[in-house]
This record gives sequence, structure tokens and C-alpha cells, in this order.
Amino acid sequence: MAIWETELRPQLLHQMQANEWDVLIIGGGITGAGILLDAVSRGLKAALIEMQDFAAGTSNRSTKLIHGGLRYLKQLEIGLVAEVGRERAVVYENAPHVTRPEWMLLPLMEGGTYGKLAASFGIRLYDYLAGVKRTERRQMLSREEALAKEPLLNPDGLKGAGYYVEYRTDDARLTLEVLKKAVQLGGVAINYCKALQLIKENGQLLGIHVQDELQPHHSFDIRARVIINATGPWVDEIRDWDHSKQGKTLHWTKGVHIVVDASRFPLSNPVYFDVPDGRMIFAIPRSGKTYIGTTDTNYTGDVMYPRMTLADRDYLLEAVNTMFPSVRLLPEDVESSWAGIRPLIHEDGKNPSEISRKDEIFQSSSGLITIAGGKLTGYRKMAEKVVDIVVERIGQVTGQTYPGCQTEHLRLSGGEFHQSSEWNDFVHTMTREGELLGLSSQEARQLVERYGKNVERVFNWLRNEPLDAGLAIPKDIYAALQYGLEEEMVCRAEDFFIRRTGSLYFNMNLVLSYQHSVVDFMAKRLQWSDDRVLEEKQRLQDRILEAREALEKPVEKALSTAASAL
Repeated sequence: MAIWETELRPQLLHQMQANEWDVLIIGGGITGAGILLDAVSRGLKAALIEMQDFAAGTSNRSTKLIHGGLRYLKQLEIGLVAEVGRERAVVYENAPHVTRPEWMLLPLMEGGTYGKLAASFGIRLYDYLAGVKRTERRQMLSREEALAKEPLLNPDGLKGAGYYVEYRTDDARLTLEVLKKAVQLGGVAINYCKALQLIKENGQLLGIHVQDELQPHHSFDIRARVIINATGPWVDEIRDWDHSKQGKTLHWTKGVHIVVDASRFPLSNPVYFDVPDGRMIFAIPRSGKTYIGTTDTNYTGDVMYPRMTLADRDYLLEAVNTMFPSVRLLPEDVESSWAGIRPLIHEDGKNPSEISRKDEIFQSSSGLITIAGGKLTGYRKMAEKVVDIVVERIGQVTGQTYPGCQTEHLRLSGGEFHQSSEWNDFVHTMTREGELLGLSSQEARQLVERYGKNVERVFNWLRNEPLDAGLAIPKDIYAALQYGLEEEMVCRAEDFFIRRTGSLYFNMNLVLSYQHSVVDFMAKRLQWSDDRVLEEKQRLQDRILEAREALEKPVEKALSTAASAL
């Protein structure tokens, strides 16, 4: 049954304003999504609004790793490493289709960040704190073994390598699967719904006045017992509205990643490597591409659309070419990029890389609960802390009791396996089923790995609604788009290309080839006006230009060439 269908959005908006909620969450990134799921799984009546698309901010702009933060051991963040390290396994078991373990190399360089003894002890401690199972515990490699694992490494000054397990994820899809599970359990979540003003009476917070961003003249009130501010980089703005921004405040830092084709950087393993200025960078193979990041710099610019600069690009290219000298990446090799803002808790006298990634909760006299900081990996524990406060507060007023956190073993949407060991057989079986429906092996496997157990519903579009011969999009895109409209609240073409499929980052040629066809299909399905069609095409062009902004080759020429091919 379609319960998160784009065409049902008006009914969901009506439901939002017609009910009084136990909990209303502002912010549809991974933090807000986790809170919604925790709340509804305990029996609370909970809703969430997001002013952009779900995961459009920080939660789609990370390094896309569920990791414990090896470097935080150097800062003696033992508790943080232990908590989020153990959470990796929880996230993986609950959603093996969007999170999977991968062996990562940590090259040990002469004069580098980690010495051989310190690295061996540090990674061993990391494995212990994270409760890593025996088969995934770290190995220490000699210089020759490290070069055999990754021949592209710079042999000069290489002393060996640590070899340990991290977990790769799709950050946006993880957020979506959390939200979809929350919706299945009775929660309501709406994107493009912006908080405009807090509603108070006698100094107490009663609700929020909001605006539907897809219908600019439509605004309304939502009332709730408890309001939670989980807006990431915007939490201080909401605290300002509440007149409660006192004490600790946010510190924004920017992280940038670039994407190149695997033919130009054929990396065999993910690598976490030193940069001459003392920072550390990841290089990670994914879907025929290799992405490199992240930078870590102070930021004061546009929070909604942070940009990569030429200096960011050149910094990452130089980092790669120093550690992997035979690769010789050039600016024109960069196919796409993304920049994200990390909303950290400000600490005087510390540079961006040294600021703690711990989360912190603020409660104001009006009743507003704000959660700030934290890491993607720790989203579930952050949610537990917030909802514990909520149920205690509501219980004091109503006398009602609620159970403790229910999410540790709660399978996310698409991840409903008895155990993660079933995953490989499932991928093989369902890839074959996709091939029987006319998909290539690669297309079918990609859909299976993206949607997990939900791929059966994606495939149903190919079984029950055959592709119109006149429709200028491939079968796999058609099925994914129909599923996105039916069950993933895709409201804009950019939602589909960026956060539902990741194509804007990892398959730019696909976006350039089918951007207009996808907009036209959505326009017909959702009955868009001509003005809305033009707006959607322009918005998507803007996102493409941002992703390719720091390329040497003329972006306009590339777009023109793609458009003329349609």
C-alpha cells in the first residue's frame, strides 16, 4: 500500500494541521528521522517537517561512511569512539542494503600522522571499543603487503599499513529508509514544509506556523506538546526565534568531496591517508567511480547551497597526486562534487579538525528541545536521548508511561532480513529476477543494492506497468522513478537524481542525458503547469552546475551537448 505517495501530499498536509501531536520535529536529516522513528516506535503520535527535501543538507553531503572515527582516539574521545563504533554493527544489521563493511587501508608513512606502533595499538583499541567481531579485526601489513593490496600507493616513505574494517553507506538513502519505517509505523513526514514562526502562549511553546514551499501562498499552524529542533546548521536560528540561544553555539565547518572515474583512479581498496598539512583524507571506490574527501575548513557562507571552490578542488587533487603519484589527476578529471556543512559545537581555540563531534541537547524555558552536533553513525543513540526526555516530560503531565528505546533491533524499510548474512544470496536471486524483466545484470544489481527488500515493489512497475515505448528513459530509471513517486515522496526532479539515486554525484552522464525526460514524465504524472516545468528544469540545471562548478571544462558546453542529444 502506498503510504508515502507524492500525490497524497495534500492529504498529509491536512493531517498535519488537523491533529495535535505529541512530538513535532523540525528537520528531516538523519537526526530528525531517527527521532521520528524512535518516537513512533514507542507509541508517541509524532510528525516531522523539512524545509527542503529529506536529507538535502548535511545528511546527503557526508563522506558516506558509518565509521567510529579512528582519528578521535588521538583527541581522547574514548566514549564517542566506543558508542558510535558499536553503532556501526547495529546500523548494518538493521539496513544491510545501505550499509556494508569494507576493508580500509591506513598507509603508514615516514613522518606521517600515525607511526607503526601507535597505529597498531590505536586500531586494536578501536576494534576493542567498537566490539568488532573476530573476522573483522585489524591486520598490520608490511610495506610489501601494503603495496600488494594497493599498488597505486607512493612507495617512497611507506613503512606499512593498517588494514581494518569500516562501513560504507548511502547517507541520503539511510535517512530515507529510517523515515519510511517511521511512516509505516504511523508517523507523518513532509518535505518542502518550512517553519516560519514559533507559536507561544504565556511563554510556552505550543506549535509552529509553517509554509508549504511548493505552494508559496499556503501557510498553516501545527500544534504539538513538544517541539524538537533538529535542523542541523540552522539550530541556532530556531534558538534565536525562541530567545534561548545562550551559552554554547554552533561552529560551521565545510567538507568537500570530488568524484572521478575509476578508469582515472582505479583504486582497489578504500584508503584513509595522510596529507602533508597533517590532515587525513579518504579515497573510496564506489559504483565505477572514486570519490575523495573531505576537507575541513571554517565556513561562514551560504548554508543551503555550500560550494566547492577551485582551492578546495586543487587541495584534494594535490593530496591524491602526492599519495598516489602514478595517478596524476587533472582538474578536468573531476566529474562531480559536493560540499556539506558540519554543524559542530563551538570550542574556543580549536581548529576545525579538532572540534569534538559529540552531540549536545539544549532545553529552553519555553519547552523547545534542541539537538546539535553529533555524527551520522550515532543518529540512533542521539534519537534515544531526545525521546527519553520527551516521554519523561509528557508522562509528568499526563501520567502516561512509554517503553524504552525500541530501535536497536528494528529493521529499517528495505532491510527486513533475519540477519545480514542473508544479503549476498538475496542480491544474487533478485538480480537474476531483474534480468528476467529485461534489465541488464548491472542495472538489476544496482536496483537490488539500492532498495533491498523493497526492490520487489520496484520490479512490480516493470511487471504490471510496462514502459511506454514513446518514453525516452530506460527501464531501470522508469521503475525507480515510479517507486520514488509512489513510496518515497519525490517532489522534484532533483530529489530523484540526487537523494533517491545518487546519480548527480556518481553518474553525471545519466543526469545530463535524461534530465528533461524525467522532468517531463513527472510533469505529466503530477499535472504540473508549464511554469512549474520550467522551474523544475532550471532548479535541476542549478544543481548540475553546482556539482560541476569547479571544473576546467566549460559546463555550459557539456550541458548544451547533452541537451542536443535528446
